[in-house]
Amino acid sequence: MDDRKEIFLDHNSARATRSEAVEEMSRLFADGFGNPQSVHDRGQRAAEKLENARAEVASLVGADPEDIIFTATGSEANNMAVKGIARARKNRSNRVIISPIEHHSVAIPADSLRKEGFELVTLPVDSTGLIDPDSLAKAVSDGAALVSVIHASTEIGTIEPIRELAAICAEKGVPFHTDSWGTAGSIKIDCKDIPLNAMTIAGQNFGGPPGAAALVIRKGVPMKKLIEGGVQERNRRAGQENIPAIAGMGIAARLALREIGQTTAALVPLRDMMIKNLIESIEDVILTGHPEKRLPGHASFCVKYIEGEGLLLFLNQKGIMAASGSACTSRSLKGSHVLEAIGLDAATAQGSVVFTLGPENGKDEIGKVIDEMKPVVSRLREMSPIYREKKNGAL
Repeated sequence: MDDRKEIFLDHNSARATRSEAVEEMSRLFADGFGNPQSVHDRGQRAAEKLENARAEVASLVGADPEDIIFTATGSEANNMAVKGIARARKNRSNRVIISPIEHHSVAIPADSLRKEGFELVTLPVDSTGLIDPDSLAKAVSDGAALVSVIHASTEIGTIEPIRELAAICAEKGVPFHTDSWGTAGSIKIDCKDIPLNAMTIAGQNFGGPPGAAALVIRKGVPMKKLIEGGVQERNRRAGQENIPAIAGMGIAARLALREIGQTTAALVPLRDMMIKNLIESIEDVILTGHPEKRLPGHASFCVKYIEGEGLLLFLNQKGIMAASGSACTSRSLKGSHVLEAIGLDAATAQGSVVFTLGPENGKDEIGKVIDEMKPVVSRLREMSPIYREKKNGAL
């Protein structure tokens, strides 16, 4: 029997659902729940659960409840925003602007729009992944159908200057969307303080269940429906709502809002400890992303002269679970478009490893990860012909 103690450091891809959410979902499954479109008592109780969750999710990000549209996933919400808003505004502009570090659920829909005849503009980022607001100002000088910039990359952890970027778009009357998968529930967000028009939220990132996400879309923002066939969600997204999952997301949102300050205070020192100790204890390790403007529990690196997949497999044998980038692309043989965008060469990018911490992680676990990584990296490098060339002075 495997008696290893698991150290889970991949919270951005799959965080455990909060027990309070599971209990509520279990009650709904056990007792039965109605269709919120129905007029009978069970339907109206479901409608009440739906609206309570809508209010809780809205409170988490400082939005109005009527601006919350529930979806099944963050990827669906991104598709809704990018395709829906751009298509609705094509008569005003055929330009769509994104960053080069977007999640594929923004980048690929944007490229689909390009194939439909839209002009696709990709903003540059610096070596830490930050967008210069001046570059956006130039790109929207002649207007645009939509600007979509990720709030924070879950691959490199960098938090973008969303307030400045959204303000530039507001001044030009251009809708601004941000993918807040990695930030909602992790850092404080107040939609009333940021002039954005649409925001993607995924419940599982703050302890909600898979199967429940949301798009915040402000009143008056035109958007063509992605899923047709019903009048649900203010006639914006057809299909019966997943009441148990949405109810669980609402509870998780309420708890995340209550705990967000203490969670950040706990995770930032652990994150900084991991970054400092790993770089100091193993040579040729590069921090990816911004050293300070980054997600609280996010530490990402490129370990030179090794394959990241090999590192992850060896760490997994030690009970340490990490990632190498977006969970949606970790099995792809292609290089990381995010690491390419920040200027890393393909060989260095192959050594990518991403640690995302959660509430259950502690100092002892971070120390164990560092201790276990040293011999693993040494072993992998001894197997690398490139590293042998470096040791022999050929590089």
